Amino acid sequence: MIYPKIPLAQSIIEIFSAKGIKNIIISPGSRNAPLTIGFAQNSNFKCYSIADERCAAFFALGIAQQTKQPTAIMCTSGSALLNYYPAVAEAFYSQIPLIVVSADRPQSKIDIGDGQTIRQENVFQNHSVFNANLTEEASLENDLKINKAIETAILQKGPVHINAPFEEPLYETVETLSVQPTITDLEEIPGIKAIENSEEIISKWNSAKKKLVLIGVNEANSIDGKIIANFANDPSIVVLTETTSNLHHPSFVGSIDTLITPFEEVDFEAFKPEILITFGGMIVSKRIKAFLRKYKPKEHWHIDTLRAYDTFNVLTKHFVMQPNEFFNQLLAETTFAESDYFSKIDKIYDLRKIRRAEYLEKTVFSDFKVFEKVIESLPGNSQLQISNSSAIRYAQLIDINPSIEVFCNRGTSGIDGSTSTAIGAAVGNSKQNVFITGDISFLYDSNALWNAYIPQNFKIILINNGGGGIFRILPGHEEKPVFNTFFETSHHLTAEHLAKMYKMNYFTASNEDSLKENLEVLYSNNDAPAILEIFTPTFENDVILKRFFKELI
Repeated sequence: MIYPKIPLAQSIIEIFSAKGIKNIIISPGSRNAPLTIGFAQNSNFKCYSIADERCAAFFALGIAQQTKQPTAIMCTSGSALLNYYPAVAEAFYSQIPLIVVSADRPQSKIDIGDGQTIRQENVFQNHSVFNANLTEEASLENDLKINKAIETAILQKGPVHINAPFEEPLYETVETLSVQPTITDLEEIPGIKAIENSEEIISKWNSAKKKLVLIGVNEANSIDGKIIANFANDPSIVVLTETTSNLHHPSFVGSIDTLITPFEEVDFEAFKPEILITFGGMIVSKRIKAFLRKYKPKEHWHIDTLRAYDTFNVLTKHFVMQPNEFFNQLLAETTFAESDYFSKIDKIYDLRKIRRAEYLEKTVFSDFKVFEKVIESLPGNSQLQISNSSAIRYAQLIDINPSIEVFCNRGTSGIDGSTSTAIGAAVGNSKQNVFITGDISFLYDSNALWNAYIPQNFKIILINNGGGGIFRILPGHEEKPVFNTFFETSHHLTAEHLAKMYKMNYFTASNEDSLKENLEVLYSNNDAPAILEIFTPTFENDVILKRFFKELI
């Protein structure tokens, strides 16, 4: 086998191999040549070459999202490393294990005017769970830091940074190792298996007649069916699920904004829970956040093994447990309370769903109509990736087939790497992958298509409304040059030539008939990745959406 001559590079590669790290995304460069030589010529690793560092990092994030295993990204020195930062921040807030390995100049070369040199040590400190600043020579101390970084990424489900200084020459190789690095054992921190102060918690639960369960980003099939059934049968429980929760039941409220947007103050007072229970990641709905911040519950319990955000400024208890373990214990000891909380909300929501169906039936071709038809068309048992901004908010308004897993970069809610993440997820999961995105998000991350690993059955559904349509929905929108240029980002660009350049199939739709026809063509052709670009009216979309909420009553 061929190894890099530099001992520190050998140590990194051998420890990664021993720790079972498989996927290595390499951003080409010179200073990282020792690592590239070692990783690329070792059959224990699956290496990918992605030139754009920002795209590479989000691609790695998508793989890690699907495999639930740490994925490594590796780059040369200088500003290359900084381009990883958006994905590092997303991984931090979405609790995804990502290992950043940066090649660096020796410490003596920093801040003396040497080329391609910046202060790389601890550059991600605010958004990482561990930072390993290595020294130039191989050593036990370096070995322990590398081990610790990998173990922390696994245990704390977040990004770590390993900064490795290399001196020239960088390309020399040897056929035998000159190091025998130390490998440490992963010491799992035992989780809490029992509810603390359970008698008090059970008493509060049993006495509460209005309990609200709100679920954010959540892994599919992570909650037992008997827990879901208990939620559904308890008259004192209302369950609100977001599209990214991957949790379904006919009695759950699957479109939060459809339920609460038309509420008056008296409705909000009646809906105000005594106990709020949350689990999962970030919440998309601004309306539910505003409601719970104003109409505060007496108790807010969050269940998560690592973190508890005080999103509604009323957090009273963090249960450091898996949600499944928590509810299995709690519900075994509790009883149903007499309540009309669920029945009142269920009646309202049933009416809202009827109104929604009536409205969509009569509404003209628009973003809202397109999302209804696109989501209806998705293949069963597929995986759906959704970009941020208006795309995820429209998706929240449409019921989705329970067999479809849904993902979105809600950690930082940025548009910057949605396409790259979706492609990485398609590589990391063998399911049919469909990505729904808006035009600004797609154009912003168009270098994502500069990728030799896109599966042939990967589908992009691009809704092009000529600008950042979400800003028309927000309060304060006025049709003026400042708005059109600096907020909405008005444009007349399409994906046609990008599709041609990257050898992707390309289809278009601009009305309901062509949409139906080309959705069928999109799914039936799997000889190359494909883009279906759907053109919707720039100036009508916000009016149609706002009218929808008014007609729900």
